Amino acid sequence: MARIEPGTGLETAEPGVTGEGVRGTRESLALTEGESTSFGSDSELNGDTGDRHTDKYGFIGGAQQYSEQLAEDIPAEVLRQREAKWLDMLNNWDKWMAKRHKKLKLRCLKGIPPSLRGRAWLYLCGGKVKKEQHKGRFEDLDSQAGDPKWVDVIERDLHRQFPFHEMFVARGGHGQQDLFRVLKAYTLHRPEEGYCQAQAPIAAVLLMHMPAEDAFWGLVQICEKYLPGYYSAGLEAIQLDGEILFALLKRVSPVAHRHLKRHKMEPILYMTEWFMCGFSRTLPWASVLRVWDMFLCEGVKIIFRVGLVLLKCMLGSQDKVKTCQGQYETMEVLKAIDSRYMQEGFLVHEVIELPVSERDIEKEHLAQLRRWKEARGELHCTSPPRMHGAKAIMAADPPSRQDLRQNPTILVQSPMETKKMRGKIREEDMVRRKTEEEKRRKTEEEKNGKKSSSSTDADKPESPEASEPSLLLKDTPLKQSNQSLSSAEQDTYL
Repeated sequence: MARIEPGTGLETAEPGVTGEGVRGTRESLALTEGESTSFGSDSELNGDTGDRHTDKYGFIGGAQQYSEQLAEDIPAEVLRQREAKWLDMLNNWDKWMAKRHKKLKLRCLKGIPPSLRGRAWLYLCGGKVKKEQHKGRFEDLDSQAGDPKWVDVIERDLHRQFPFHEMFVARGGHGQQDLFRVLKAYTLHRPEEGYCQAQAPIAAVLLMHMPAEDAFWGLVQICEKYLPGYYSAGLEAIQLDGEILFALLKRVSPVAHRHLKRHKMEPILYMTEWFMCGFSRTLPWASVLRVWDMFLCEGVKIIFRVGLVLLKCMLGSQDKVKTCQGQYETMEVLKAIDSRYMQEGFLVHEVIELPVSERDIEKEHLAQLRRWKEARGELHCTSPPRMHGAKAIMAADPPSRQDLRQNPTILVQSPMETKKMRGKIREEDMVRRKTEEEKRRKTEEEKNGKKSSSSTDADKPESPEASEPSLLLKDTPLKQSNQSLSSAEQDTYL
């Protein structure tokens, strides 16, 4: 027997129930039309937000709205410097990934500049390469009608994704339309997998930072490279990772491990939404973005670390577990994580310091896989190998320079270059008029048969400026009326 957890919208199993009982089909993770959520009133879900203030991330309310008390704003000068560094990395991505990956990883840990986050995410996950290697693929999928079974489920889920964000608050708005396009395209791209409700918040986060086509390829990479098998029928991959998380918890926090084991708390009960949604419906938004910066750079170990940090902080001491006398009380504690543990600065520091590596995860993965086969037999879902971060993804499918080339998306007139051009034009005009005046005077003197007193000057060689006006045009930076800024000076989605 399965039930819908209040405030999450994800279906979880009753104690002791795993496997097919968790989710027999993709629809079972979706709420039915009549079920309530913790997102707010119907008027809010329909876009009637009144006079609510929109925060810097686009939220008009809800638990993920930006809190000034927890603000950790970066000074403008520091942000500009980081943007310049990231622009250099994006323009030379293959070299940075091959020779200076540690430095790139460090900059991801510090946080990607907001103006470049969407572009950086697409490069990190390998979506940029996939997009270039499969040009026209998204347009082809987008033009198709889609399987009615999945189309119906997706349409019912659209208004449930970040209903307090200005991009998705209006039913039928551009945000919901793009979300539908991305999710429908994925069901056509992977018809054997179809649609799972937990894919919707992943796609929505991507759409907040990039166009629909880029978000589609980002979703493809996350589903196939970072979290393979998570969204397939039976939820076997997420259950297996739940056992890995529980085994790692024994080393990180023995107190929390003993408490959860004592009360027979299966990992699938509390970590399903965390992992499948990338903590996008759990953490404050500033923390979500920092976690995704690290996750797309370093892989799933970041998701494991965040889960371990939250479990350790909430259940890691005897005093804390004393207040949780049973399974219900423990679940309530894990559904209401203390805000101080989710705050950006604290959480990121703890995640970085936690000693859990890719090797630890893979070692435990093999151990849990053996136990799974002994207890339940072979896995029904066969997924591709998991890639631990951007470097592994790039090594598995080396891109060409053409794949990484930044394509201009906005053509604008550059004020700086326009000013320089005007100065050049004025100089050329002065030279042209001077030359024409000299020719006119010489012609008139020859016509009248008089020797001009200035003939000596006329016989002198013209100055370089007068004789070679084309040189003024040689170094002119603007060869045409428009100048692309998107690849070198600014991002499309600022």
